[in-house]
Order: sequence, then C-alpha cells, then structure tokens
Amino acid sequence: MKIGIIGAGNIGGNLTRRLTKLGHQVQVANSRGPESLADLVAETGAKAATAATAAEGADLVVVTIPEKNIPSLPKGFLDGAKEGVVVIDTGNYYAQRRDGLIAEIEGGVTESRWVANQIGHPVVKAFNGIYSVNIIEKARPHGDPDRMALPVAGDDPAAKKVVMDLIEELGFDAVDAGSIDESWRQQPGTPVYGLVGDAKAVKEALAAASPIRLPEWRA
Repeated sequence: MKIGIIGAGNIGGNLTRRLTKLGHQVQVANSRGPESLADLVAETGAKAATAATAAEGADLVVVTIPEKNIPSLPKGFLDGAKEGVVVIDTGNYYAQRRDGLIAEIEGGVTESRWVANQIGHPVVKAFNGIYSVNIIEKARPHGDPDRMALPVAGDDPAAKKVVMDLIEELGFDAVDAGSIDESWRQQPGTPVYGLVGDAKAVKEALAAASPIRLPEWRA
C-alpha cells in the first residue's frame, strides 16, 4: 500500500519504521518540514513530505498529531489521496497535559468523531493506546502466546477491515471495538488504554470501560 503518515513523533516514527520494513511505500510529514526528517528517511527509505502532500496517491493515511493541532491541518490535505482513502486517527485528548479545552470533546463527542468532523472525512481509531516502543518490540507472529491485541473502532466496515488487516500484518491481533461513537472505550483513562494483553483481555477491558471521563482526563 501507499501510506501517508502525518506526524513523525513516537507513534508516527515507529509506524514508519515498521511499515517500510513490511514493504509499504510511506510518505511521512511533520510540523518542522521535510528537511527535519532526513534521519528517519535515511533509516527507513520513506519519502519526506509536507502535511499538505503526504496523502497524495495514498491508499491509507495515518493522522498522528496532537488534538490541538488538528484544526491547523492544511485545507484539502486529503484531496490528492486515492478515492476511498482510509484515514486512521491515533490521537488522544490530553486537556490538562497538552491540548487545553476542546468544548465539543468536553461535551461528550468522542475524540475521533471530533477529528472526523474537523477534517471532513471518516476515520478509524487505532494505535492510540499502545506505547510507541511496543510497535517495535511487541510484534509477534500468529499463534504466539505473547501476541498483543489492539482495539479498532470505526463506522465503515470496509475501512475498519483495512486497518485490522494492517494491524495483523504488523504482528498484533485486532479487536473490533465498535463504532466511532463507541471509541470512548479506548480513550485515555479507560482499562484498555496502555494495556498489554491478548484479544480476550482487550475485549474484557473494552466491556469494563465507563463513558464518564475521569477528572484527570478533563480540562
């Protein structure tokens, strides 16, 4: 696949490393410009891009930037992507730590529904609760007893399958976590957030989640 990654921090950088190694064609962008990505490009063979061009020709785009920066994404940044492009949102709302108050999220809109509304395109929520180092260190083949599972939420079954298949290819089991409006089950402060466990553990954690956001995760 041709994959655009917007955000080259811990998650975006390690996804670039893994996806290029698997043979995917990756274009990666960050907020500091293509020249700042020279080391990552040299390491992985990915192509440096800008946020405005990272999605050009892409089958799949990963948006992995702070929530507060979502409204600043270039207008029409998905216009050059392939028809039916799948967009993964890895973001989390850290009101006190980073993002400040986002009224809609405080009012009950899920983080990824808010992202979808901001960019004008449906998203699939994935990779938001995994420690970035585990993208590299915890990948395991099918059948390995230590294989981790990751939750995936989305409204479009076909888009969700693309993401779940990619997660399986990366060396993790994918667990269907429901719709985007149910993706609160994997937001910060829920039992599945940061969980290192198998598919059974992830399903149990999703089921145990509360829709009430804990005070430390609110503005």
